[in-house]
Amino acid sequence: MRIAITGASGFLGEPLVRQLQQAGHTVLRIGRAGGRGPAPDVAWDAATTLDARGLEGVEAVVHLAGESIAQRWSDSAKRAIRDSRVQGTSLLARTLAQLERRPAVLVSMSAVGIYGDRGDEVLDDGAAPGRGFLAEVGKAWEGAADAARGAGIRVVHPRLGVVLHPSGGALAKMLPIFSLGAGGKIGSGRQWMSWISRTDTLRALAFLLDTPSLAGPVNLVGPAPVTNAEFTEVLGRVLKRPTIAPVPEFAIRLLYGEMGQATVIEGQRVVPRKLLEAGFAFSHPTVDAALRGEGVA
Repeated sequence: MRIAITGASGFLGEPLVRQLQQAGHTVLRIGRAGGRGPAPDVAWDAATTLDARGLEGVEAVVHLAGESIAQRWSDSAKRAIRDSRVQGTSLLARTLAQLERRPAVLVSMSAVGIYGDRGDEVLDDGAAPGRGFLAEVGKAWEGAADAARGAGIRVVHPRLGVVLHPSGGALAKMLPIFSLGAGGKIGSGRQWMSWISRTDTLRALAFLLDTPSLAGPVNLVGPAPVTNAEFTEVLGRVLKRPTIAPVPEFAIRLLYGEMGQATVIEGQRVVPRKLLEAGFAFSHPTVDAALRGEGVA
């Protein structure tokens, strides 16, 4: 297939491009000229302009781009997080809807934060959105793809959990601390963590492109969510380091503010029902397998 990708130079985008090319697909990078990574094949400014001519004849689109949430949430940061997702998705969806030769599928990223803080409730792909900043952003983010849906394009929203890989994301920030034996559970440790290895994330994204029965929200998480205390114990065991230095909740709030509260102290117990029912087989079905399989040990 001819597949166009936004966010192609990022933590997920760069290895996804390699994987798709190795599978024989032609990949077009959508991005800003002069940005990070190789020059884009299709030029865009996520808020205002997108070269529609460059997308004619593309058979699939994967939309990964968005401002990082891993920062203190000032008012301006919140606007950037929301606008980068909603404006970029809306522009992309409207452009695809107006093409003479539309793609068959748009895989437009979302996140498990859309469920809000739900305690021990088990959340499958049909669970209702929750409350809070991330939930509101998630609802607007997914809704911004309505123009593509209305034009008959199959739209999939992978609701992504915490991606485990030592080269980036949350795990890259944890490893130096845990490797020194200074890691520990956060607060009570009872908050849930819905994780997925990067290997399975990339495999699942390709699976979504190739599986016409999947549309709408699809939870992109491993099959066995864990509590923060459980994750801490497994990471310590894999690294052969003690995990006896708990981090109090007030310290997270002091250091990271609302972002820390929403992403570390709160949590979601999410399960990948749609993926499993469609026949997706996880390479790393447990946290231990994910950490070892991604080269942490």
